[in-house]
Amino acid sequence: MDPVSAGIAGTVFVFILLFLGMPIAFSMFFVGFLGVAYLTSFGAALPVLARTAYETSSHYPYTVIPLFVVMGGFAGSSGMTQSLYVTFDKWFRRLPGGLAVATIAACAAFAGVSGSSVATAAAMGTVAIPEMKRFNYHPRLSTGAVAAGGTLGFLIPPSIGFVVYGMLTEQSIGKLLIAGIVPGMVLALGYVGIVILLAKVNPNMAPTSPEPVSWKEKFRSLLGVWEALFVFFVVMGGIYLGVFSPNEAGAIGATVVFSAALIKRQLTWAHLKEGLIEAVRISVMVLFLVAGANVFSYFLALSTIPVKVAMGVAALPVSKYVIFSIVIFIYLFLGCFLDAISMMVLTMPVIFPVISALGFDPIWFGVICVLMMEAGLLTPPLGLNVFTVAGISKGVPLETVFRGIGPFLLALIVVVIFISIFPKMATFLPAMMLR
Repeated sequence: MDPVSAGIAGTVFVFILLFLGMPIAFSMFFVGFLGVAYLTSFGAALPVLARTAYETSSHYPYTVIPLFVVMGGFAGSSGMTQSLYVTFDKWFRRLPGGLAVATIAACAAFAGVSGSSVATAAAMGTVAIPEMKRFNYHPRLSTGAVAAGGTLGFLIPPSIGFVVYGMLTEQSIGKLLIAGIVPGMVLALGYVGIVILLAKVNPNMAPTSPEPVSWKEKFRSLLGVWEALFVFFVVMGGIYLGVFSPNEAGAIGATVVFSAALIKRQLTWAHLKEGLIEAVRISVMVLFLVAGANVFSYFLALSTIPVKVAMGVAALPVSKYVIFSIVIFIYLFLGCFLDAISMMVLTMPVIFPVISALGFDPIWFGVICVLMMEAGLLTPPLGLNVFTVAGISKGVPLETVFRGIGPFLLALIVVVIFISIFPKMATFLPAMMLR
């Protein structure tokens, strides 16, 4: 079997193993090892396996993952979630769909201290869904707003999605994190627009709260957001100004949030243990995925598939934007069956060389890629955010939640199109970074 045929057979074998239920990290490890052994020798494949696993787990820049996860865990334990929701509720309550608007605003703010989409959805859902139920919001709108708002945790920095993309493509993690700020704000505004539109079209979906809030009360409530804003500006401002690296930013952010939780006396031993265990769990999962992807990428490189695909696609007599559109549809399709990080590590060895060959900006494509990963968190049948929200909403059928996220998914696709047309939205801040 020639190298290209071996690469194609290996890729098909990975999908067969996934269909049979093997975790994607181990599928890529296994097939990558067999592929390298076939194309070289068994003796050459063993060091590749050992070296890749060791280098991935010991690479200093990757310590940013547990630091960002710990920061988000401490933020949830310190009561920051509830404070954010209460503040935005007071400011947006009288708008059409005001409680749902407040939910999305609080999700965007909490995303600034949490790199996980599912964690953002779970943290905000436990606070917001009962409150919207109390004011007779339709379950489709309340659960849809939480599931969609949760995706902002994967885009607004600190974002694990950008960290993984940077690890896989060897791009600057700092620039990727900064690139997510403006698109994240635009997507949050898009979600807010969807809520207001739905509430205007059908006021019964979101009854206006009868309780007025004085301006004095509104301004007093702003005390509830200072922690999140302070952490966000310290972490992202430090990265942007070149004061410290993403790893140092993660450590500083985690320390600040931890200190705030101690000062407020809201961090118990149970919360501390839970946060640290979650950081270990997510970090090990991501590092295994990246290590597996690196072994599989090495096999694909030996098969010459990425180079030949990139050269073949770049030579096609069609616009590069046609090829880019095909990539977007591929991600939208895969999002129905794979979780976000798995989808990224599985496709990047082939997709990224194509994008590079076509001359697209890798930082801009990182933003597009993370946005499409967000879409995967909402699409049936395996939208993780939807399952998370259904699990905490107590009594709302899964089908209702999937129906509720439809308009928000449309808004996400519109934002992808918008950033594709105006790439400067994602690249102008990274271009001005001092380091």
